[in-house]
Amino acid sequence: MPTAEQIRAAVEPLLAQGRGTLRSIECAADGRVEIAVALSPAGAAIQDELAKLVYKTAGSVAGVTDVALEFDELTPEPVAPPQSGVPGHPPLQDALAGVQNVICVGSGKGGVGKSTLTANLGAALAAEGKRTGVLDADVWGYSIPRMFGLGNERPQVSGERKILPPVVAGIKIMSIGFFLEEDAAVVWRGPMLHKALQQFLEDVAWGELDYLLVDLPPGTGDVSMSIAQFLPRARFLIVTTPQPTAQKVARRAAEMATKTDLELCGVIENMSHFTTPSGERFDIFGSGGGQELADELELPLLGQVPLTMPLRAQSDAGVPLVSVAPDDPAAVAIREAARSLIALSPIALPMMQVAPAGASGLSLPMA
Repeated sequence: MPTAEQIRAAVEPLLAQGRGTLRSIECAADGRVEIAVALSPAGAAIQDELAKLVYKTAGSVAGVTDVALEFDELTPEPVAPPQSGVPGHPPLQDALAGVQNVICVGSGKGGVGKSTLTANLGAALAAEGKRTGVLDADVWGYSIPRMFGLGNERPQVSGERKILPPVVAGIKIMSIGFFLEEDAAVVWRGPMLHKALQQFLEDVAWGELDYLLVDLPPGTGDVSMSIAQFLPRARFLIVTTPQPTAQKVARRAAEMATKTDLELCGVIENMSHFTTPSGERFDIFGSGGGQELADELELPLLGQVPLTMPLRAQSDAGVPLVSVAPDDPAAVAIREAARSLIALSPIALPMMQVAPAGASGLSLPMA
């Protein structure tokens, strides 16, 4: 008769890399084994593959005659209200202790080029010498891996059991796309999304970063709420197009950020205009919407990014435009927006030594 310890020793390695945990193991006298596994989002993404491995591995243990397997979901930890910070997640704070600025890039609606801007802003910040990471939190519409020329190769795991994010041109990148078959659809409920985001923040070796850009899904749903709860010190960058419809919907995203105590830091107007090779300009999506939104919210307009064919082409090619064609009008506008973002970021001032009593003047900053 097999023992629970034998089954556990065989099956637990299959659940490494944060894929899940064993709920229970029951062994019958006739050799039948019943196994219950709670899957994390990373494990749920490869549930069929894991099931085959568990059946095969447990079935190979001496004395096992049959294997019954049951999957369920890991229950996420309760999340504290945004206004109270993240007392329910002290490890999360530790995991991001080396990240100076977290910028959530969001929009009220899809199709405004938010992910394209996130990828290019990341490249622009890196070009300015900033240590940068990009987290693809658009779980349903993940596209960041493709924009950086990455496939769905699963990341490595460090000796400390931290996921090592792939690095492209010095930019650390993480996405659910690395844990799915290429272009697979994600069909998850709120708790699974919540847990996935927690893992991407807590279990990834982000290390020392000046900026972590978080590409949010459009709208004001579960993902945006979870990010606000996990990262109460993050700031919210709004992307809109000039047209009034997009502007009004973007206003709702700003309202969501305000209600969850995320600080608004600025607006970027994408698809601002199109200029033909002969120099003729067309305001395809109207004009002035980005500035109107910025004025309404009392925020700076960080940039107006024009429509250019290379911006679209380089996104499809998997190389950010600012990395290969920095003089393209869209690249110039994005680089200016990145510099404006840097100018808005808090700067840690050097510590001053306190002069002894009776001494005159101030001492020099500590090295």
